[in-house]
Order: sequence, then C-alpha cells, then structure tokens
Amino acid sequence: MEAFWRVLAEARGLLRRPGPGLIPRRLRHKKKWAFTEPKFSSTRLALQNFDMNYKVQFGDLWPSIRVSLLSEQKYGALVNNFSTWDKTMSELEQLKAKDFVMEAKRRMQQKAFPEEPSAPVLSPELETHSPPAALWPCSPNLRCYTFTRGDISRFHPSRISSLGVLDYYLMDASSLLPVLAMGVQPGDTVLDLCAGPGGKTLALLLTGCCRHLAANDISGSRTQRLKQVLHSYASQYKSQVRVTSQDGRKWGDLERSTYDRVLVDVPCTTDRHSVMEEDNNIFKRSRKTERQMLPMLQVQLLVCRREPPRLSPRTLLDVRGEQASAVDEALLLTGPAPKGLKPYMLREQRLSTIWAGLLATRPGGVAVYSTCTLSHLQNEYVVGGAIDILANQYQMDVQVEDLSCFRHLFQDTFSFFPSCHMGELVLPVLWANFGPMYFCRLRRLS
Repeated sequence: MEAFWRVLAEARGLLRRPGPGLIPRRLRHKKKWAFTEPKFSSTRLALQNFDMNYKVQFGDLWPSIRVSLLSEQKYGALVNNFSTWDKTMSELEQLKAKDFVMEAKRRMQQKAFPEEPSAPVLSPELETHSPPAALWPCSPNLRCYTFTRGDISRFHPSRISSLGVLDYYLMDASSLLPVLAMGVQPGDTVLDLCAGPGGKTLALLLTGCCRHLAANDISGSRTQRLKQVLHSYASQYKSQVRVTSQDGRKWGDLERSTYDRVLVDVPCTTDRHSVMEEDNNIFKRSRKTERQMLPMLQVQLLVCRREPPRLSPRTLLDVRGEQASAVDEALLLTGPAPKGLKPYMLREQRLSTIWAGLLATRPGGVAVYSTCTLSHLQNEYVVGGAIDILANQYQMDVQVEDLSCFRHLFQDTFSFFPSCHMGELVLPVLWANFGPMYFCRLRRLS
C-alpha cells in the first residue's frame, strides 16, 4: 500500500511538469495550419513594400529615410493660445526649445530687409498680429516649439493651466505645415474635410481668423477624439467649430463653392505608423481592399465628388511626363476588383477624395492637400489627376501654387525633398526626425 501511494505521488509530480505529452486532453490544442495564415507581420510587409517602391523613388536617400522611419519620432509643442500662453512659452524656452514659426518670421524679415541686418524683431506680444500677407504667407498666431537639430529631448505631457485647459498640444511639427500653407486670413470661412483626430483643426482655431470653422470626419471614433481635443484645449470656444461626421466625398453637393480655405488631409498609408505599429495597420491582410482603393478615395475627397471620372487610367498616372511602375498602375486603376466588390464600385471608390475639397472651395479660394506618406502615387499623381478631372469634366481651372519659400523659411527645422514637382515633401532624417508630410496648395481660379 505504501508503494502505491509513493508511485501515485511521483505520477502527480510528473503531471505538474510542463510537457506536451503530459498536458491533459481537455487542455490540449492543435495549431491551425491554414493557407490564409499571414506569413509576415503587417509592419514587416509594409517595410518590404516600401523597400521595393521607395528605393526606386528616392535612390540613395532611401537608406537614411528608412533608418529614420524606424527610429523614435520627434515632436513639437503647439502652444495653446486659449491657455496662459506667455507662461507656457517661458517654460518651453527654459527647456532650450525654439519656436520654429517665430524663427521663420525672423528669416523672412531678414530677407525683406537685406540692408538692415539689425532690423527690429517682433516681440511675442506683437506676434499675435499677422504681418502683411506679402511679407508673411502663412497662417498667423501659431507658436510651435521644437528642440534643435540633433537634440532628441522629449517634451513632458501637457498639463492643465490655471484657466482649466491644457497648455500645449504635442504633435509631429511637420503636421503644422499644411495649416501654415493655407494662409488663413481674418474673416475666412474654413473647412477641415478629414479632421480627426483634431490636431490641425485645433491649429486652425488657434489662428483666431476663422469666421466659421467646419470640421468633418467620416469615422465616428475619430470624430469623438476630435471633440475630446476641442474640449481639452478650447472648451470655451468649441462652440465656434461645427463638427460633423459625413462622407467627405459628398461635400461638393452639400456646400459647393462655399469656403475660403479648405484642408484635405486625406487617409493614406501613414508610412511611419505602418512600419512601427501592428495596431490599425493598413497593411493587414484584412485591409488589402482598403489599401488598394486609397488613390481613388484621395482623388474623390480632393474634388468632393462620388461619381467615377470619365478618364483613362493613364490620366492619373502621367504627371510631367513621368510614369508609375506597371505594378502601381495595376494597383491604382486597372487591377481586378477584390472579392465581393464590383469593378465599377472599385473605380468609384478609388477616385473619391481629392474632388471634394476643390468643389467646396469658392472661386479664388485655396485648398491644401496633405498626406503623411512618401508615395508619389498618393501625392503628386493624385493632385495631377484631380486637376485634369476638374478641367475636363467641370471646366474648372485650378492652379498649383509655388511653396518653395517654405524650404527657405523652415530649412533649419525640416528636411525637404528637393525634387517635388508639385507641393513640398518633408523627409524624415535622424537630425530632424519629423514627417513624412506632403502638402500642396491649390487655388481655384474659376
């Protein structure tokens, strides 16, 4: 009997040891071997895609851009003008951070007065007023602090000021460039067509120039995030913003020729997020159809129309005599429709985004198109396609405005791609790891 209990105790001890052969049957599971199981993570798939395409697009610049995308991102602190902004600026300056917008204004003054190197510099109090448009082409009253080149210091989280709102908003500093490029003036009516999560909408509100500001995003979660940002940073002024959650492609029918300034910050492949985060990654297998439809969606949003354009696939791809690769062309317009999606639906979805903003802009008004991707297929080709569509189908003249002055004004803070034919592109580099950020200013002439 004693030997039996000893054997039983040894058996219990063996069962406590980890091992596949000793796991009780009810706890055993067999790994599912299926051909649908992804072989690579979404981030790895995104990086492989970028290596294949961006190496051709950027040549010798791509290795340094690649390292920067995989490194820690730098941020800027957008000062909240509805808080104790003077105290906030003093605290940020004690951290050795600099207001890159103020530095650009000083550079502009030196260019305007070359014979007066000791020209007086505007005090922070006077910076709340916009210089003449001929001198300062950017939206006024914005202050954004960044650390200097090579300084990888980080800002501490924003704190609640004595006025009950947060003192600054942390964002990629290059995200402020599209708002600056809009050149908002006092009394303008402004539309942010794809407003979530809210950083650019907040910046537009901080200019103090918007007679009417509309912020729209089709995503319910992003719209909720936008409302939270407005409540945290501008609780007393959030009533000045009309927040909607509609399909931006319909905006040309809802409010055509209405706004002085329109920001079209379209959905894109979000390159930095795609190579760093698995969560909500557009390179997931389940989002393949959505990724294929991005260029069409971007065109429709910029032009604000849902109807598919009556143009050949080549129209959107030929810009200044350049041609996309055969793979990109097939992906953009001529590729087979994904399962469950009719071919005409795919064509309609792929050309949706860029229309909306330009049709909502009044004659003489400005629309700024922006993305956070390096892909020229989603940047310059989309802009070129939208211009062709508006000219051929709506007899609408749209002019791409020169933004080369931004390279000069902000060269100490950002690294710009020198070969952009339309708009400007901020490249991530280790000494200034902002971006990527593409932005292009379009003026509706008729």
